[in-house]
Amino acid sequence: MLTAKQHELIRFIQQRLEETGISPSFEEMKEALDLKSKSGVHRLISALEERGFIRRLANRARALEVIRMPEDAVPAAKRSAPANDSVSVARAAQPAMREPANDVIEIPLHGRIAAGAPIEALEGQASMPVPAALLGPGEHYALEVSGDSMVEAGIFDGDYALVRRTDTARDGEIVVALVRNEEATLKYLRRVNGMIQLDPANGAYEPQVYRPDEVVVQGKLAGLLRRYH
Repeated sequence: MLTAKQHELIRFIQQRLEETGISPSFEEMKEALDLKSKSGVHRLISALEERGFIRRLANRARALEVIRMPEDAVPAAKRSAPANDSVSVARAAQPAMREPANDVIEIPLHGRIAAGAPIEALEGQASMPVPAALLGPGEHYALEVSGDSMVEAGIFDGDYALVRRTDTARDGEIVVALVRNEEATLKYLRRVNGMIQLDPANGAYEPQVYRPDEVVVQGKLAGLLRRYH
């Protein structure tokens, strides 16, 4: 039997996986559960892992997989699965997944996201093939990540960020933000005391705080591609 916090965490992880295809960062989980430190998140994840509800994917940063949901999260019609049929129980507990898509979509590749280079300045004729299964609804573009300011969110130098175009975002989402119409950056977005705070995911960097009129959201992170050489 899971505790209330364990229930809350696995539901949050599953919701984020359904929305973005990426498991939430430890910072996002800490804030979502109103915990004081990331050590509490580590304990909850370890407990869920020991009980067979989630597993960590080896050799991948920020990668969690929900194996099964708690029994009370399964619709009543699904609960008739035999108790000794672990495969049937796991399938019933998981939300319906889309069929794998073999289609490839060409999306604009706007170059490296770096200081002093607004998104508009990077637009050109380059494009990037992306499996359709990685993209949700809406218009998307890709950016090559430069730097290490988001490594604790599993985003590394040289990765390709798949971004859904939008000019709105909720607190805690990773966005492409254009600052003072000069600098494009990939950061967590937060609203604090009437100001816009752009948070890195690297303890070596400080949050950046701006007036609302100095920041324009140009998209939200929808996925990542990584090349292994």
